[in-house]
Amino acid sequence: MNFSRAILNWYMINKRDLPWRNGNDPYSVWLSEIILQQTKISQGLPYYLKFINKYPTITSLAKANENDILILWQGLGYYSRARNLLKTAKFIVDELNGKFPNSYIELIKLKGIGEYTASAISSICFNERRAVLDGNVYRVISRFYGIDLPVNNHLGKKFYMDYAQKLAPKKSCGDYNQGIMDFGSLICKPKLPLCDKCMLAKDCIASKLKKTNYFPVKLKKNSPKIIHFNYLVLLDSNHKTCINKIENGIWKNLFHFPMVESKKELNRAQLLSNEKVKSTASLSNSEIILFNSNPIIHKLSHKTIYAKFWILPIEDSNSNSVKFSDMNKYPVPRLIEKFLDKFNYKHF
Repeated sequence: MNFSRAILNWYMINKRDLPWRNGNDPYSVWLSEIILQQTKISQGLPYYLKFINKYPTITSLAKANENDILILWQGLGYYSRARNLLKTAKFIVDELNGKFPNSYIELIKLKGIGEYTASAISSICFNERRAVLDGNVYRVISRFYGIDLPVNNHLGKKFYMDYAQKLAPKKSCGDYNQGIMDFGSLICKPKLPLCDKCMLAKDCIASKLKKTNYFPVKLKKNSPKIIHFNYLVLLDSNHKTCINKIENGIWKNLFHFPMVESKKELNRAQLLSNEKVKSTASLSNSEIILFNSNPIIHKLSHKTIYAKFWILPIEDSNSNSVKFSDMNKYPVPRLIEKFLDKFNYKHF
């Protein structure tokens, strides 16, 4: 069986109707690829539509300010993608006269564009023979060919990249790349793959051995560490609160409330004994209110955050104070957004 031809034929019949596939505009493809990094299409599509409606061209995106971009991105996570999106747009407009590079080698030099995204743009928009490699592609190739090398170590990644490149057709590589990703998402699913609907099944090693759950092979990762965030929601009589801009890390340039981090869960007395809380306001046990007894859980790749929000009434806010009703003007991490959705400051 000609593997790549089978994928192309399947794609021509079954390809999903997605807005960035209406033509081969590099701006639309780039925007979609950045949004869909580490993100399912069902989650990313509404964000793509918001961005393309507000910033229909790379020139309009380049004129945006970072705060507006972060607010539009809010809830999608991995905020470095949003910051790099703006930096790359400005670079292309200012340094490249608004024209995207038309080769993998030049595309990969841009901020926020790695091997996968450069391969996708160069193949889809400029017909370059470059194979993409993501979770879907790993899964389809490893199952079909029965490859048991781990996909998450250096040796395995290099092997799969070379193998994927050999499979990529000289013509229509962009369609093939989109096809194998769609096929992995819709047919060769991580769990309960639809082998009865798969045109590759009769030649698929994993299907014939009934070992689809075994492929692809992954080395076990260390369990993410658990940390506790105790947010101090200061609230004065004028319904003003204090927020700080995060200076570094994955949430750089987002805003959050003053916060006490701990390795273990803190009770009210333990929190009040903390030096940061002592320096914030003079409080007694009765003056600090725990908003959520069940923490908001936020999972990251390397750690899991348990977040509690403590309401602290104060007399006067400081220079960092904002009206609580204006909090929607500031980009915040998803776990704070969840708190804001539930918290009614007027009750305090």
